[in-house]
Amino acid sequence: MEQKIKSAPPQNLGTNRGKQMTREEQRRINIEQAAKRAKAEAEARATAQTEASLPKEVGGRNGPEPTRFGDWELKGITSDF
Repeated sequence: MEQKIKSAPPQNLGTNRGKQMTREEQRRINIEQAAKRAKAEAEARATAQTEASLPKEVGGRNGPEPTRFGDWELKGITSDF
């Protein structure tokens, strides 16, 4: 499940309107964009890994395991394991 993230070209920020960006400003913006992409990719990997690590429930209720969410009742009957 790869997620492709397109980066937008850097924009002139704040005081430099209409002027060329310095190398340091360009570098800072590139690093910020790379950090945002890396964070999004890491979050996607962590979510996929968590979902994949749960065992498949056989004969249980539909959807995620309800006990993970503190849902201990079914049709008004409360159960304690």
